[in-house]
Amino acid sequence: MPSQEQETLVQDTLRYAPDGAVVLTGGYGVVGGEVARMLRARHPSLPLVLAGRTPSRGSALATEVGATLHTVDLAGSTPLDFSARAIVALVNDSSDRLLRASVRAGIPYVDITRWTARLQQALAWLAVEPPRAPVILASGWMGGIVPLVGAALARELGGASSIDTSILYDMADRAGEDSIEFMDRMNVPFEVTEEGQRQVVEPLTGTRRVQLAGRARRVVRLDTPEQLTLPLVLGARTVSTRIGFSDESATLALQVLQGLGVFYLLRGERFRNLRRALLRGSNQGGRALVHIEGSRGEASRSVTLVDARGQAHMTAAGATLALERALGLDGDAPPRGVAFPEQHPSPERALEALRSLGVALEMQPEASTTRKAA
Repeated sequence: MPSQEQETLVQDTLRYAPDGAVVLTGGYGVVGGEVARMLRARHPSLPLVLAGRTPSRGSALATEVGATLHTVDLAGSTPLDFSARAIVALVNDSSDRLLRASVRAGIPYVDITRWTARLQQALAWLAVEPPRAPVILASGWMGGIVPLVGAALARELGGASSIDTSILYDMADRAGEDSIEFMDRMNVPFEVTEEGQRQVVEPLTGTRRVQLAGRARRVVRLDTPEQLTLPLVLGARTVSTRIGFSDESATLALQVLQGLGVFYLLRGERFRNLRRALLRGSNQGGRALVHIEGSRGEASRSVTLVDARGQAHMTAAGATLALERALGLDGDAPPRGVAFPEQHPSPERALEALRSLGVALEMQPEASTTRKAA
């Protein structure tokens, strides 16, 4: 992160170019590569720039998708100096440097990397300096797919009093460092909305058993931004997101470590690598599965999302839809100012777009009660 002195000296100069390129910061990472391929397949003539600290790492991908490369180091002292039609943040912008430069230049901006506290940080700054161009904050789970599907279920129900999400995390799946950093807050309590009241809960608590992939799975609480935004946008009185691991012993082990206070003892940069090693799987590849259930009174609807190509691919699908929303490429006018995925004017159409991107949606019109305490 740049020091305060560096931030004072660095003069970032971004320029809006309506016919220019979409700049993918972190565009040759695990998720970025999937986004680049999706955009090239859906928009063959759209210019793309893959930006990051070490552009040479993206040379093969740039050749594959017909993109150019550009050096962008958000933690460095070199000024940001480029033109863009839109910017997609696929790496953590911890100092809001890229966000601020984009907003001041009037460039449409999409961010999928912020956990809840950093989302609140961004919203506070955007309230002080409202953007002229669309800013899509799509950091809900899987690039904003969870809140987007939640909005579609609420639309079908005529409103939703509760939205519950259960994630099955495949320990063999590919995960980039930014995804691991997103989850690396197992010692940090967070707020959820229960029956219309905000309350503080601990991560890895609130155990439930949910039917996922053909059997009952243990799922526990995880801090995700949609637990902040869905109550605000949809008026849902209860919103929860829980996660379980494909190897249930991993879920139990993390719960034990959290209960013993180990994550609290391992907080801070000194133990950063050790903490993240506990969250990192084999990276050989696996599938992503997310179950979302909405209810209103006695009525309920649910959908299970399955991506055979894994969480990076599903997250990239969310980022792609968010960019198309920001640029008006989805058939609707771009939003004015700040927007969340769940504010999409046509969530049902967005679900069809998800299918076209390779995400399977298994809809259950009347969801049975699948949740119970473990």
